[in-house]
Amino acid sequence: MTPPGFARRIAGDDPWKSSRRQGVTGQRASTGRAALPPLIVAYVRWVEAVGRFFGRICMYLVFVMIGILLYSAFLRTGFNRPPLWTVEMAQFLLTAYYILGGAWTLQLGSHVRMDLLYERWRPRKRAFADTITSVCLLTYLAVMIWGGVSSSAYALEYGQRAATSWRPPMAPIKLIMTFGLVLMLLQTVAFFFRDLAVVRGRPIE
Repeated sequence: MTPPGFARRIAGDDPWKSSRRQGVTGQRASTGRAALPPLIVAYVRWVEAVGRFFGRICMYLVFVMIGILLYSAFLRTGFNRPPLWTVEMAQFLLTAYYILGGAWTLQLGSHVRMDLLYERWRPRKRAFADTITSVCLLTYLAVMIWGGVSSSAYALEYGQRAATSWRPPMAPIKLIMTFGLVLMLLQTVAFFFRDLAVVRGRPIE
């Protein structure tokens, strides 16, 4: 079953953005000026476009992963010769799928969270709470990126390989994971600016 609102999100009707466009009803500034400097507004739009681009590409990695697993099952069942690489490749694709799609998931507001009280709050109060959680998320992502850069550098320097029969190099997937974390950090900063604009009563269009 398709989750509620998913079709609207894919079509471009983003409820996360809609709630911030609405902001605080009746409290828009009469001057029509942007809530934040134009450079910040441009940054928000650029980051969201990049995250949306990678997110939509990553959707199709699921089908590639399914194809690989079906190929493996066919060879194992029909010829009793399962390839060495299929399971690990499927795992790598799954990792790329959820890491590179993380920024777009943030845009859509689709990450799991406790909203027992959150949904009852007005848009400005929600935005204020989100600015606080954004700072916490930025700290977490910064630590993860630091670890990702360190691990990727090690894999590149020493030619690290997985301890399996296939022994694929680990540097490519580590670089992809680090890049995905950077996208999520950039999107979190954009998320913070959008919420800040709502708190000030002038949401970014």
